[in-house]
Amino acid sequence: MTKNQPNHKIPDSGQTIFALATGSIPSAIAIIRISGPACSLIITNLTKREKLPPARLARRQLLYKNKAEHTPQKQDIIDEALVLWFPSPNSFTGEDMAELHVHGSRAVIEMLYQELLRFPNTRIAEPGEFARRAFYNSKLDLTSIEGLADLLAAETQAQQQQAIRQYQGELGQLYDGWRQKLIRLSAYLEAYIDFPDEELPSTLTDQLKQQLKDFELQLTNHLADAGRGQKLRQGVQLTIVGPPNAGKSSLMNWLTRRETSIVSAIPGTTRDVIEAILNIGGIPVILSDTAGLRPTTDAIEQEGVRRAQERAGQSDLNIFMLDVTHWPIILSDMAPMIKPETIVLVNKIDLMPPNVMNNYRTERTFFVSLKTNQGLQDFFKFLEHEVQKLAGLTEKPVLTRLRHRAALERCLQNIQHAQQNMVIELKAEDLRLAVRALGEITGRVHIDEMLDVIFKEFCIGK
Repeated sequence: MTKNQPNHKIPDSGQTIFALATGSIPSAIAIIRISGPACSLIITNLTKREKLPPARLARRQLLYKNKAEHTPQKQDIIDEALVLWFPSPNSFTGEDMAELHVHGSRAVIEMLYQELLRFPNTRIAEPGEFARRAFYNSKLDLTSIEGLADLLAAETQAQQQQAIRQYQGELGQLYDGWRQKLIRLSAYLEAYIDFPDEELPSTLTDQLKQQLKDFELQLTNHLADAGRGQKLRQGVQLTIVGPPNAGKSSLMNWLTRRETSIVSAIPGTTRDVIEAILNIGGIPVILSDTAGLRPTTDAIEQEGVRRAQERAGQSDLNIFMLDVTHWPIILSDMAPMIKPETIVLVNKIDLMPPNVMNNYRTERTFFVSLKTNQGLQDFFKFLEHEVQKLAGLTEKPVLTRLRHRAALERCLQNIQHAQQNMVIELKAEDLRLAVRALGEITGRVHIDEMLDVIFKEFCIGK
């Protein structure tokens, strides 16, 4: 068996890093985070105290310039701060860590930076370096780090909830659990290949076949999520399409609650795709207003129509908008754009008696007036439901990144190959590749862990 264990030694592990952990200055409070072997020396020198503060308890202390003499002077005071001490391994990075909660003036931050740089092997942290050290010290896996990044970037409550679940390890635990099962299955095959004289379970082949089939089903169901987690991270693509003067720009402005698009009685006013970001039911939505669809000889308008059709083809959900005076007549070149999942919005019902439209009502067809607001609340309630259905939270962890999906698809392919391969050595290689693919998601790629399972399960060498 090939040993293929990654090197988890922390780059620059002998260096102590520090950085501003809060937003831009000036501010009322600023937090400077420090991590590394010189952390305790820095704290005792800055506070001019022989002992470190109690672990994980905030202490108000004066911070002084780093001078040779131990007795501090008033002119040496940098600031009055809250000092927190986090000894390893019980810290975010797994190293000795500290936080200095100081007043957020440029002068204070600059003075502290100058003092910190006086200590040996101390430097300003690179972007993401604290999280990187947490990964190397096995405090976070890659999915948790990605969840943390999503949490920092979250703009809606649903994004925050998905990110915090991933940061707390739900997705990583799911994938790591699958990986452990695959390691166990792979260990059976490795034992059969490497130790044929040992007593192995007689039903090994049947058990392996059934477990691989069950695992394939779990993986297939997980991948068949319609991109729900990715839509929640990146935003649901919602596009308004339809002929000119149907009220598309008015709908855009109603949804955004501002004059996002120009509204005019002149057909063809909107020539390009206009975008806005919305929060609909806690889900981020990228809303697009597009040019009116109609035959035209105007080259610029033709390009607008092409872009409208292209955006509609890429969209997660389309709203096809019509003028009630033209309903239900739809030009033949527009009809294919109304798919089963399309929401049809018929506008300007204030121009027509209510009984005329009753024969054309469907679950996904709404009759509204953007002039009188009639029917808009029912439409919006349905739109909110559809958006949440596309990207809402589920009880089970969901895929959130293309990187995860690509690795899982490779894992699935290898599982399928393993079931088809009749040569046991090739079957074992397929399982090793499947284990590796799962390990790439969380950052755990230890193929030789299978040896531990072999020795524990089959008592090799007794």
